[in-house]
Amino acid sequence: MSADELIYDWNQIEPRTLAPKRRISFDDETLRDGLQSPSVCEPPVEKKIELLHLMDALGIDTADIGLPGAGGTHAAGVERLAREIVDKKLRIRPNCAARTHANDIKPIVEISQRAGIAIEACTFIGSSPIRFYAEDWTLDKLLKLTEDAVTFAVKEGLPVMYVTEDTTRAAPETIRALYTTAIRAGARAVCVCDTVGHATPDGARSVVSFVKKIIESEAEQVRLDWHGHQDRGLGVINSIAAIEGGADQVHGSALGVGERVGNTPMDQLLVNLKLMGWIDNDLSRLGEYCNVAAQSCGWTIPYNYPVFGRDAFRTATGVHAAAVIKSYRKGDSELADMVYSGVPAHLFGLKQKIEIGPMSGKSNVIFWLETHGLDPDEERVSRIYERAKQSTGVLEEDEIMQLV
Repeated sequence: MSADELIYDWNQIEPRTLAPKRRISFDDETLRDGLQSPSVCEPPVEKKIELLHLMDALGIDTADIGLPGAGGTHAAGVERLAREIVDKKLRIRPNCAARTHANDIKPIVEISQRAGIAIEACTFIGSSPIRFYAEDWTLDKLLKLTEDAVTFAVKEGLPVMYVTEDTTRAAPETIRALYTTAIRAGARAVCVCDTVGHATPDGARSVVSFVKKIIESEAEQVRLDWHGHQDRGLGVINSIAAIEGGADQVHGSALGVGERVGNTPMDQLLVNLKLMGWIDNDLSRLGEYCNVAAQSCGWTIPYNYPVFGRDAFRTATGVHAAAVIKSYRKGDSELADMVYSGVPAHLFGLKQKIEIGPMSGKSNVIFWLETHGLDPDEERVSRIYERAKQSTGVLEEDEIMQLV
């Protein structure tokens, strides 16, 4: 029997929104925003290139490859990544962060011209009253900076994504004034940012819907982006709500690395949209992407991290393992994937793993031995089972092999 026949899916009974009729695209922030985490290390450019290829393989559309306005080796790394996209004919498109100032935009122009590829300038500026107060800004000042920066970038031949920081705490009249000015100056993408992870799904949906109406009122073809953070643990669900509100492209970083508690985890976002049927990307290399990102940035993937943590498809509990084992005995790997898991491991190049520990039954031991090509005779099974019952945790493979 198919999974559809065996699972009553309440998620589909009264869904708030059906799958969007437009294509949803993705912007990967791992190599810029993600590296703002105080707990990661800057990867060598070779590792950045490896990650760029993995992003491309996953069907991620654009990547923030850095802020060349920082100069020095950072700018050189940005150019190396841009040239890699050109030389290897990757489908992914580059963008670069920039303050709304010509001094940050000029290096993007120069790298774009030398590498022979269009690089989207992501010009960012604050928008919330709290930022205005802390920075002694006026709206008139920000409107002037916006107009000058976007006009300059467009004149130099760069596509522009206009980014307002802290949009989810900004007043409607300020948002309208800033985006209208940017669109009229030539920006053909705008980005709503939940910079400090303030939004709930209702807030994300509302502010994106509001900005969508601004775009429609200007009668221009402008892409609408959403950029979320994890401060309240709502990065993924807020991104889904933003798509419901009209976002065309959503941002994230590998494993959610980023400042404070991080950005929306790109991997979790892709997994959920795949399972919802909103995208059809081949995600078989998503685990490799997560592992390379972790190794490159000096990051540790938590054991219980969704899908790609060590324990995601691993069980030593007798009753749980028994159901998985019985499914395998039926010769049905899809059933084994789903009977005690809400995520089909095989879609991401993974499989269920049965361990032996103090909460295991003898079926765990028998299955472990069989899958390791060992005879599960009664004496051997009993010996391992008794040791497991006396242990304080899961038995390691070398310990089991000694008992064998």
